[in-house]
Amino acid sequence: MTVIVLTQCPVGLRGFLTRWLLEISPGVFIGGPSARIRETLWAEVRQYAGNGRALLAYSSDNEQGFAFETHDHKWSPKDHEGVTLIHRPNDRTAAPSPATKGWSKAAKRRRFGSG
Repeated sequence: MTVIVLTQCPVGLRGFLTRWLLEISPGVFIGGPSARIRETLWAEVRQYAGNGRALLAYSSDNEQGFAFETHDHKWSPKDHEGVTLIHRPNDRTAAPSPATKGWSKAAKRRRFGSG
């Protein structure tokens, strides 16, 4: 079993993949090609994805029963003691916005009345 998910990729790439896989939802392809065909398809996806992103998941003989690869994703697969996990980068590097000074509108209404 092979699954390829495309996001923001050219329409021509989607048309190319429909030769080998079934498109069950926009950008989601599923099928059972051989390993050689799967590797060829993935090479084509990486080459023609443009500014888009792609994800490949396929059956494998390992502890999880599947393996996956990514192309131009912020999240990336990492091996951890034989199990593949997803590494999600920490996006919390931006400084929090400074608090505004003074009274809030609700505090003003409580203190000085709603008038």
